[in-house]
Amino acid sequence: MAQPSTKKIESHLYEENQNLSVLITAISAIPEEDERIRLIVTGIPSLLSCELSGIGLIEDSNTNWNITIQGKGQLLSENKIKPMLSELNNLFNEITNDSSLYRIDSQIKLQTEQVPQCFKKLGIDSLLVEPLRTIQHKLGVIFIGRESNEKFSNTEAFVLQTFAEQLTTVIESYREHISLEKYSSSLQLRNELILQAAGEGIYGFDTEGHATFVNQSAIDMLGWELKDFLGKKNTHECHHHSRADGSPYPQEECPIYASLKDGKIHREENEVFWTKEGNAVPVEYISTPIIENDKIVGAVVVFTDISERKKTEQELKDAYEEICSLKDALEKERDYLREEVEVTVKFGEIVGESSALQRMLVQIEAVASTPANVLIFGESGTGKELTARAIHSRSDRAESPLIKVNCATIPKDLFESEFFGHVKGSFTGAHRDRVGRFELADGGTLFLDEIGEIPLDLQSKLLRVLQEHEFERIGDEKTKQVDVRIIAATNRDLKKEVEAGNFREDLFYRLSVFPIEVPPLRERREDIVPLALHFLEKNCKEMGKCKYELTREQGKSLENYHWPGNIRELEHVVARATILSKGKRLQLDSTFFESGVKTPKKATKASENLPKSEFLTAEEMKQQEKENMIAVLEHCEWRVSGKSGAAELLGIKPTTLAHQIKKFNIKKPS
Repeated sequence: MAQPSTKKIESHLYEENQNLSVLITAISAIPEEDERIRLIVTGIPSLLSCELSGIGLIEDSNTNWNITIQGKGQLLSENKIKPMLSELNNLFNEITNDSSLYRIDSQIKLQTEQVPQCFKKLGIDSLLVEPLRTIQHKLGVIFIGRESNEKFSNTEAFVLQTFAEQLTTVIESYREHISLEKYSSSLQLRNELILQAAGEGIYGFDTEGHATFVNQSAIDMLGWELKDFLGKKNTHECHHHSRADGSPYPQEECPIYASLKDGKIHREENEVFWTKEGNAVPVEYISTPIIENDKIVGAVVVFTDISERKKTEQELKDAYEEICSLKDALEKERDYLREEVEVTVKFGEIVGESSALQRMLVQIEAVASTPANVLIFGESGTGKELTARAIHSRSDRAESPLIKVNCATIPKDLFESEFFGHVKGSFTGAHRDRVGRFELADGGTLFLDEIGEIPLDLQSKLLRVLQEHEFERIGDEKTKQVDVRIIAATNRDLKKEVEAGNFREDLFYRLSVFPIEVPPLRERREDIVPLALHFLEKNCKEMGKCKYELTREQGKSLENYHWPGNIRELEHVVARATILSKGKRLQLDSTFFESGVKTPKKATKASENLPKSEFLTAEEMKQQEKENMIAVLEHCEWRVSGKSGAAELLGIKPTTLAHQIKKFNIKKPS
């Protein structure tokens, strides 16, 4: 196909102070024998990485087309195009009759199901087509194709659309015989309108890095205008000089300027541009080289402000961390609640009608509705924890958790972590964050059992929480505020501990705002049988046994025992009897009574005809308790703890038994 004489027309994207940036170059081929227009678009294949580009222009009617196709830098011969004309005419007629964009590839099929066979024969598997038309005229189409089925991106579609808009202006201007000067002005205005309408920030720069154009969106995002760059410094030094952390970002490491060296498209999804005021804006961008006559003449950058997306991602991250923290707290609270359920099932409600118990219940009712801290005194096994639960359940914090801490079971080195929690890595073995008991009890009640076991050096930190209602986790600088009511319990004489220097006096007075003493079971004789019946009914139900009855003789035996282990010991005795009993009759463990139960001694000879339990002095009661303890120790061969040890038989803790052995000065025979 003979090449006609040509006249070269250059269309420029932007003109500023005589510095021209060429986005596309359109060459109009004007045959000497007629007025038909033939345009060959150059630069598109290298810019958009395609193997074929072309243009089809309407000559006389909707069915008469002048088609030029360029493949791999060479015009296709007339012999290759001629067999395709009929199919191309039908395709191009359909496209110009619809103003929408046509993309034909392996993933996007709009209105046309597949790449036309005529292009398939040329080895094209992906095709992008744009109509060339104005409101009044259908001018033709411009198209590009790839041998691979790689999908054309939105950016590439935008670039081709820009080409199509400008080519439409070139063709229309020539057909209407507009002067080159007027055409350039019109084209510049149209290009500016296109750029200004784009929602993404767009700017171009030459091989020296100096900006050649900047659209309005880029100005709105960064504040930099074209006049800020001219004759001064390059774009990198203005808006891309530092990384997000403020460290220097050398230009030679910048992906944007890499496009000028390797001629490739570079994409980044997590960087920052700097505004004119010095603020960092998170962005994602694509840098595309501008190639003219196989030479890189500059690059164009399209970027998007992703601040909102980053904010959303951070919010999601923070929400996830909060969920993890709440999950950990809920798991801890779940464990505590399981313990609470077990204890509730174990003890049930307070049982008894003795005068000593009634006095204590009056005190509970009086203090429960107040925010006052409570200190519960009493021997082991008297039900101090049950008393604390009664206070909590009658308070205005009843809907919030009651968290229990047994201070006697916590290793000394772990007290602070148990109370206040720790952050991951704060000490050896801290493999994850831990929520402390104070934080779990926020809004509720914290029950500190065996308060006298808290180390002296930690008592000051506990006092601070009580006074200021704040604390810090181990390894954390953040101060947490808490609203916690404290109920403490002890079987020690804390006043003596204060005098001995083992307990802080200020902490003692802070805790004992309202002291309550839980009476031992020996002072509640009339409650022993009701308690035994309560435990018996519960055990029979749990063990699936028939309902046993307690005989009058068995009741008297229980009432005559002095119960050094108090209610806990009574519960164990009843449970053991339930296990051993067969048939329909309850059998108390005779071995236990023979080895462990000592009937009270007579107070005086004058009291021989009166019930023994009514005439024991306090000193005699202590002596009886000591003798019973010695009997149990001898029965267990002086083994204090462990299975079937003296502490288990008495129903008290090994630490409590050891304290009482020291208190009564009991020594193992040599």
